[in-house]
Amino acid sequence: MQQKIRENRALASSILSNLNTAVLLFDADLRLTYINSAGELLLAVSANAVLGREAGGLVPCPSEPVEKRLKEALRTRHPFTEREVEVRRPDGEMIRVNCTVLPVHQTESETDLLMELRQVDRQIRITREEHLISQHQATQALLRGLAHEIKNPLGGLRGAAQLLEQELPSADLREYTRIIIDEADRLQSLLNRMLGPNQLPQVREVNIHHVLEHVRGLLSAEYPNGPEIMRDYDPSIPDLHADPDRLIQALLNIGRNGAQAAGPKGQLTFRTRVLRQFTLGNELHRLVLRVEIADTGPGIPEKLIDRIFFPMVSGHPGGTGLGLPIAQELINHHGGLIECESRPGSTEFFVYLPLETGDE
Repeated sequence: MQQKIRENRALASSILSNLNTAVLLFDADLRLTYINSAGELLLAVSANAVLGREAGGLVPCPSEPVEKRLKEALRTRHPFTEREVEVRRPDGEMIRVNCTVLPVHQTESETDLLMELRQVDRQIRITREEHLISQHQATQALLRGLAHEIKNPLGGLRGAAQLLEQELPSADLREYTRIIIDEADRLQSLLNRMLGPNQLPQVREVNIHHVLEHVRGLLSAEYPNGPEIMRDYDPSIPDLHADPDRLIQALLNIGRNGAQAAGPKGQLTFRTRVLRQFTLGNELHRLVLRVEIADTGPGIPEKLIDRIFFPMVSGHPGGTGLGLPIAQELINHHGGLIECESRPGSTEFFVYLPLETGDE
């Protein structure tokens, strides 16, 4: 019988450890006695470091002290659920969670509290990413169809202009056919840029900081009077398998937009971090690289923020609106994604790239 009890406890512990929902157990003094792996990931803590800590210090809610609700649940022995509660993690980051608290009766006189936390802003982000990916794929499919329909008559116009140029006796008249040929070539180049690269990526091991330093050098040469380019790198980030030329092009497109927005007196910041157990679209990755490119410019107008990855949408006078769509396409080729957050005085682009190799 004792053996069966021990096996059941081991099974229950294994089930809790493998749940995607964060599970925390507090005793009658509101001190943490158990936290599963999902709870460690959600709160960005280690179980060994937080066992024994009080609930208020571990799960602080700025709007209302958590101890008040927990003590009420202990007194009444009634469960409760709070939705979309803002919680400040020990590292300072704010997250939004659905919280369920369930009194667990150990004995007639002793009651523990089981707390379940499910991050809802993560689900909102995943839904937004899936929409962004499908939106980009639909846009690319539309562009390819349009490009096919435009390239055929464009080639015919160019060919006809070349034949006509050979028959014209006057140089003044040939100037008009030259304009037709040049404009046809310009439109052909524009279509090619809109469609992005048509060759397979040349993948090899790449150090992201070498790529960023190359981009920084190009931007410093292009904008010698500023902005000031700051760096905040995580030196522990491993190499990733990628096409360095495509990464340089994608990050340069984003960095160039940031440099133009910040201006000579502003700042442009390159920041790298590693995210663990992170979802891109609907796929969970063990390790994900996040490259942040932030500028201190005026911000992206609210009416444009949802359309900045569409071709021909630009917030800069005279801009083609192709830099960001091409960057998104290049990062998508690596299984990654670009997101943007903007407000007056600050715009941040987040480039997410999986760090796992095919063997992993």
